[in-house]
Amino acid sequence: MADEEADEAPAVELGEGESVEGAPLARVASRLTWPQEKSSILNKEGDAVVRTPAGPQTLEAVLESVDETYFDTRQTFMNDCLDVIGREPVQTE
Repeated sequence: MADEEADEAPAVELGEGESVEGAPLARVASRLTWPQEKSSILNKEGDAVVRTPAGPQTLEAVLESVDETYFDTRQTFMNDCLDVIGREPVQTE
Protein backbone atom coordinates (compact mmCIF):
# COMPACT_ATOMS: atom_id res chain seq x y z
CA MET A 1 0.00 0.00 0.00
CA ALA A 2 2.82 2.42 0.82
CA ASP A 3 4.47 1.69 -2.53
CA GLU A 4 1.32 2.69 -4.38
CA GLU A 5 1.18 6.04 -2.57
CA ALA A 6 4.85 6.72 -3.31
CA ASP A 7 4.26 6.32 -7.05
CA GLU A 8 1.49 8.91 -7.16
CA ALA A 9 3.52 12.12 -6.85
CA PRO A 10 7.17 13.11 -6.74
CA ALA A 11 8.68 13.67 -3.29
CA VAL A 12 9.98 17.06 -4.38
CA GLU A 13 8.04 19.44 -6.59
CA LEU A 14 10.19 20.52 -9.52
CA GLY A 15 10.13 24.14 -10.63
CA GLU A 16 9.08 25.32 -14.03
CA GLY A 17 11.43 26.75 -16.63
CA GLU A 18 14.66 25.66 -18.20
CA SER A 19 16.93 23.25 -16.41
CA VAL A 20 20.32 24.42 -15.17
CA GLU A 21 23.28 22.95 -17.04
CA GLY A 22 25.86 21.08 -15.03
CA ALA A 23 25.85 19.17 -11.78
CA PRO A 24 26.06 20.64 -8.30
CA LEU A 25 29.64 20.62 -7.00
CA ALA A 26 28.49 18.60 -3.98
CA ARG A 27 27.21 15.82 -6.27
CA VAL A 28 30.57 15.57 -8.02
CA ALA A 29 32.38 15.59 -4.65
CA SER A 30 30.13 12.81 -3.37
CA ARG A 31 31.30 10.48 -6.14
CA LEU A 32 34.85 10.60 -4.77
CA THR A 33 36.44 9.09 -1.68
CA TRP A 34 38.66 11.18 0.56
CA PRO A 35 41.53 12.02 0.81
CA GLN A 36 42.31 12.74 -2.86
CA GLU A 37 45.13 14.35 -4.81
CA LYS A 38 44.20 17.02 -7.33
CA SER A 39 45.62 14.89 -10.17
CA SER A 40 43.40 11.94 -9.16
CA ILE A 41 40.33 14.17 -9.08
CA LEU A 42 41.19 15.49 -12.55
CA ASN A 43 41.60 11.94 -13.88
CA LYS A 44 38.29 10.78 -12.41
CA GLU A 45 36.04 13.85 -12.68
CA GLY A 46 37.97 16.58 -14.52
CA ASP A 47 35.57 16.62 -17.45
CA ALA A 48 32.50 16.89 -15.20
CA VAL A 49 30.52 20.09 -15.75
CA VAL A 50 29.59 21.85 -12.51
CA ARG A 51 27.11 24.64 -11.87
CA THR A 52 28.58 27.98 -10.91
CA PRO A 53 27.07 31.45 -10.43
CA ALA A 54 28.86 32.50 -13.63
CA GLY A 55 27.52 29.55 -15.62
CA PRO A 56 28.61 25.95 -16.15
CA GLN A 57 32.34 25.17 -16.01
CA THR A 58 34.35 21.99 -16.12
CA LEU A 59 35.84 20.87 -12.84
CA GLU A 60 39.23 20.99 -14.55
CA ALA A 61 38.80 24.73 -15.19
CA VAL A 62 37.79 25.32 -11.57
CA LEU A 63 40.72 23.33 -10.19
CA GLU A 64 43.20 25.29 -12.34
CA SER A 65 42.62 28.21 -9.97
CA VAL A 66 42.94 26.13 -6.79
CA ASP A 67 46.43 26.16 -5.29
CA GLU A 68 46.04 23.00 -3.19
CA THR A 69 47.30 19.72 -4.63
CA TYR A 70 45.94 17.47 -1.87
CA PHE A 71 42.49 17.50 -0.29
CA ASP A 72 42.28 15.67 3.04
CA THR A 73 38.50 15.90 3.30
CA ARG A 74 35.48 16.52 1.09
CA GLN A 75 34.87 19.77 2.98
CA THR A 76 38.38 21.04 2.17
CA PHE A 77 37.75 20.31 -1.51
CA MET A 78 34.35 22.00 -1.44
CA ASN A 79 35.65 25.12 0.35
CA ASP A 80 38.61 25.52 -2.00
CA CYS A 81 36.40 25.15 -5.07
CA LEU A 82 33.73 27.48 -3.70
CA ASP A 83 36.41 30.08 -2.98
CA VAL A 84 37.10 30.05 -6.74
CA ILE A 85 33.59 29.79 -8.20
CA GLY A 86 31.76 31.78 -5.55
CA ARG A 87 29.03 30.98 -3.09
CA GLU A 88 26.22 32.94 -4.74
CA PRO A 89 23.08 31.19 -6.00
CA VAL A 90 23.19 29.69 -9.48
CA GLN A 91 21.08 31.67 -11.95
CA THR A 92 18.25 29.70 -13.51
CA GLU A 93 17.21 32.17 -16.20
